[in-house]
Amino acid sequence: MPAATFAPEGRIPFSASGEPAETWYKVISDLFNQTQSPLIGPHGELGPGMAHDYLIPLGDLSATRPIILYDQIGNALSTHFSDPPKPATFWTSDLFVDELENRVKFFGLEKRGYYLLGHSWGEILAAEFEVRRHPSHLKGIVLSDLLADMSLWGKSNTDLTSNCKFPAHVQEGLKGGFSVLKKYRVALEEFYKVHACRISPQSKEVAAETGLGGDTTTSLAMNTNALKGWSIVDRLDQFTVPTLIINGRYDISQDFVIGPFDKINKVKWITFENSSHLPM
Repeated sequence: MPAATFAPEGRIPFSASGEPAETWYKVISDLFNQTQSPLIGPHGELGPGMAHDYLIPLGDLSATRPIILYDQIGNALSTHFSDPPKPATFWTSDLFVDELENRVKFFGLEKRGYYLLGHSWGEILAAEFEVRRHPSHLKGIVLSDLLADMSLWGKSNTDLTSNCKFPAHVQEGLKGGFSVLKKYRVALEEFYKVHACRISPQSKEVAAETGLGGDTTTSLAMNTNALKGWSIVDRLDQFTVPTLIINGRYDISQDFVIGPFDKINKVKWITFENSSHLPM
């Protein structure tokens, strides 16, 4: 596809397990006339439940490389499947790996090279993409605020919510989880002020993402089905590209949550001392 056909924002056709869909994208800077390879940023959160907006600060890198952001299927400006809702089995890691690969092919990056920066759930997606597909022109991965195993992630959340820093109603709401969704989301707002984004007041992008409301279909389905028991610990030796790991000192992704990633052959780990789960 000629470079001139790529608009700064648009929609990419995608077959979501046989269902017609569209993935919304945003390209920051010139996709074909920069000095360094493009960076694709798959968003989180809650597997997945946010959108591209909070990753817009990655645009600060656009002086030398294009930045490609997108809303994953079921989120924000991309196609939703909530009315009527799809069964839980529709929402799989394979679906989102296929969607990411569709992104790469649409822009012709499988022929010229690119990097990935996956945040939170986006890290799971980027890691699965690497170990499942071993894409030949993937130059490197940034795994930001990540997890290696759902049990470690659960332990971290339990530790952080039970250390008496939070009022009883917050602790109760977090323990109830998706079973009492409204109380859970209210409790999450308070939790996120400490362990997601410590800036006050929060930017409008972060406030919109972490606040109440929005379509929770994808998050509920992934967390109650596809991501239960997820782990990549036994597959880390399958990483073939250089990997940068990022977490924050106040992060939900505590050091023990991401420690197993030391098994990657080419890896560097940086902790931001004044950050939590959203260092960007």
